[in-house]
Amino acid sequence: MSSIPVPMPDAVARPGPLILTACLTAAIIPLSIAGPAVVVPAINQALGGSTAELAWIINAYILTYGSATLAAGSLADTYGRKRTWLTGMLLFALVTAAIPYMPSVRWIDLLRLIQGLAAAAAFAGAMAALTQEFDGHARTRVFSLIGTTFGAGAAFGPFLAGLLTDSLGWQWVFLLPALVAVLASLLIGRFARETRDPQATGLDWPGAISFTAGLALLTYGVILAPEKGWGHAAVLASLASAAALLCAFVCIELRRERPLLDLSLFANARFVGVQVLAVAPAYAYIVLLVILPARFIGVEGCSALQAGRMMIALSAPLLLVPFIAGQLARWISVGMLSGLGLVIAAMGLAWLGHSISSDTASRFLAMATIGMGIGLPWGVMDGLAVSVVPKERAGMAAGIFNAVRLAGDGIALAAVGAMLSARMLSGLIASAGNGTPGGALAAASNRLAMSDMGNALVHVPAVGKSVLLQVYEGAFRWQLLMLAAAAAVTALVIFLLLGRVKTQD
Repeated sequence: MSSIPVPMPDAVARPGPLILTACLTAAIIPLSIAGPAVVVPAINQALGGSTAELAWIINAYILTYGSATLAAGSLADTYGRKRTWLTGMLLFALVTAAIPYMPSVRWIDLLRLIQGLAAAAAFAGAMAALTQEFDGHARTRVFSLIGTTFGAGAAFGPFLAGLLTDSLGWQWVFLLPALVAVLASLLIGRFARETRDPQATGLDWPGAISFTAGLALLTYGVILAPEKGWGHAAVLASLASAAALLCAFVCIELRRERPLLDLSLFANARFVGVQVLAVAPAYAYIVLLVILPARFIGVEGCSALQAGRMMIALSAPLLLVPFIAGQLARWISVGMLSGLGLVIAAMGLAWLGHSISSDTASRFLAMATIGMGIGLPWGVMDGLAVSVVPKERAGMAAGIFNAVRLAGDGIALAAVGAMLSARMLSGLIASAGNGTPGGALAAASNRLAMSDMGNALVHVPAVGKSVLLQVYEGAFRWQLLMLAAAAAVTALVIFLLLGRVKTQD
């Protein structure tokens, strides 16, 4: 069964401009993750803010984006892909343009929550709309181009953020994506065609609310844990509520004729493999977009522009490799391409773990190896995600895929922060002995986990910078090796579940 296009009276489907519009939509997503990661120190200097408030500049966007994408995909299928795409893009432009004028970090955090909701609607609508216009290998090539565009945003996002911060001010890291979103909105209105699922009977509101709230609370609890501790009442309440809501979601979906998410798909190894693949970039790549610029600025003393320039080594391969992967998918299993890419990324992470402390070409070659590795699955996984369900439910497929991917990003960032903080606290306790209060050591370890060497030293001045640096470097190397191991294990799972998938028909 296929979706019946319902063209708007003033809309004409033109593939070229439509692809350009989708690429603009894809470009602002990584800009909204990688850019703010670079300017957090500048925002801290301008507006102050606690460690938790500054961390939520990154976490807030990921929390709502990941939680809302499944509901956004269903909205697109039910009420119109163009309508959802355009509404999300306009809201994104409005909210993003307002962020630089906020009086405090808390207000920025609030708007970042809304920005994530808008981005979820825009991206889910865009991917579902593209699925209606292309099939087979044409769809593979289009989605590989989307992956390449996403890679371009990731490649130059940190550099562009540093350049804008040093030349015009940190505010332009938000104003520029807002302008791009305005342009994309104009193009959506002119060139996108309205389509929807002809069998849709309305949004599954009980399913949408229980899933979105459950996933949001799960991500929130994991993000909150490094600050409060896993035994804190707020963390436990968030995780318990998340488990209850997600269980309720499963019960609701099993009883609905047209569920938000068809749970029977999880009996399909290919569908499960796609969801596993969705989380792999979180710990093989996305976390590096946050922790590496913070390291370059807070520990190595680089400017925002210098840090952004250094990050090109990691992300520049995504300008080309996803497109190459889309071409190779004609002849090579997408599962094999994806698994091989994760093996290469794991090798790069291990290499970076051994060379991170040396300001030499070896460090940048390791970063480039990670980028080349992650670029292979990056070029095929979005197209693969929408190919595992009937075409009329492409919004649902894009929604669950991006929900898993963005929830994975948020959880991975929180987990890495928690592991780094715990590892650093252990190192500080061993190095400082019993003379330093435990509260000061914990505060210092939290700051070190954000690569904020200056404020970490304020909490434990008696320990000394050399000891802090030694503890920091040991924990950072260990964390990179753990990420390498996770990527290698995921590669094995992908080989098993997707190794024989040769096309994205």
